[in-house]
Amino acid sequence: MRFTKEEKSWMMYDWSNSAYGIVVVTAILPIYFKAVATGAGVSAANSTAYWGYANSFSTLIVALLAPVLGAIADYQPYKRMLFIRFSALGIIGTALLPFVPASWWGVLLAVFVISNIGYSGANIFYDGFLTDVATADRMDRVSANGFALGYMGGVIPFVVVMVLELTNGLGMMSQTMIVHFSFFLSALWWLVFALPMWRNVQQTYFLDSVDHPVRTSWHRVRVTIGRIVHNRPVALFLLSYFLYIDGVDTIYTMATTIGVDLGLNSSLLMVVLLMVQLIAVPFSILYGRLAQRIGTRPVLLIAIGFYAFITLYAYFLRGQAGFWFLAVLIGMNQGGIQAVSRSHYARLIPKHEASEYFGFYNIFGRFSAIFGPLLVGVMTQITGRSTTGASSLFIFFFIGFIVFLFVPRETTASRKG
Repeated sequence: MRFTKEEKSWMMYDWSNSAYGIVVVTAILPIYFKAVATGAGVSAANSTAYWGYANSFSTLIVALLAPVLGAIADYQPYKRMLFIRFSALGIIGTALLPFVPASWWGVLLAVFVISNIGYSGANIFYDGFLTDVATADRMDRVSANGFALGYMGGVIPFVVVMVLELTNGLGMMSQTMIVHFSFFLSALWWLVFALPMWRNVQQTYFLDSVDHPVRTSWHRVRVTIGRIVHNRPVALFLLSYFLYIDGVDTIYTMATTIGVDLGLNSSLLMVVLLMVQLIAVPFSILYGRLAQRIGTRPVLLIAIGFYAFITLYAYFLRGQAGFWFLAVLIGMNQGGIQAVSRSHYARLIPKHEASEYFGFYNIFGRFSAIFGPLLVGVMTQITGRSTTGASSLFIFFFIGFIVFLFVPRETTASRKG
């Protein structure tokens, strides 16, 4: 299967912003922020809390605005314009991080919030462009290859930063210089590889322009909520997605905590994170090919079932060797289930309203992140074992699997559409 220029450009955006996701948000900025805040006299507990608040605030802002932003984007030419502006906001915010004085931890947090709003907001429109660049029969492969490129695109700058960390900047850079370089690298990576998407991808499906797009979009959001409730395939899928993606995200975000409890040091955890990214590349592509051959519905049922097995395996997890195997299982399924979920949903929704519908998809994905960590935290405190807390996520996959069984099967027309 040969990809078109538009499909390649769309997939490259996954490559471009992944450096921000893994280098800035996951690996470097949390540690750097805690060091800066502690140096300014903030307690360890408070710095952790402030970091959590900043993440929650930026996520909440985007989640609440997602449906109306998506609705506005369905009018030409707003989808492309909003996508470029939000991604540019994220890039600029990332590039500004090194310029924040070390003692200004509050400003550092504020700049991060701006960059994260840009990153998350751009993804609403990016997902919505899937219906513009690919036909229904090509969506699985395009979506899956996008995720695969995303994992690989995050690995390269992450390895560069790891090498600098392990060699003290090749003997020429201080720790602060390495951190600042990682921010610059992530911003530059994001900018350079976002250019093809900015230049080559256009809005193919759209609604006719109106005089008051914001006011009209708020009205459309209210109408669409009612349509979703009465659209059985979309409503059931979003409910199932809300449940199982909560488990997927929580397992990934809590995995490092489990690793620490099992005795892995920070260097080993970085290697584990890198391994998960690398494993996810071929398996994301494999998921896409499998979905194209047998359909997204059976592939998603397999993936949800596999994740249920992962949670049961976590209950019996004891040593470090078992944790490495857990990481392999996560890497095998993480990208694939997200990619196929995106392409399955794209088939269910009207193409000319894709951005608005993906706004709701974004809300369900983001608000689901509240309940999984909460359940894991409660069960870990009750039992005293983080592995038991992780295994409690089985309930999300079990119920999500049952709900998904009631999602109507794909027709041949919907797969080719």
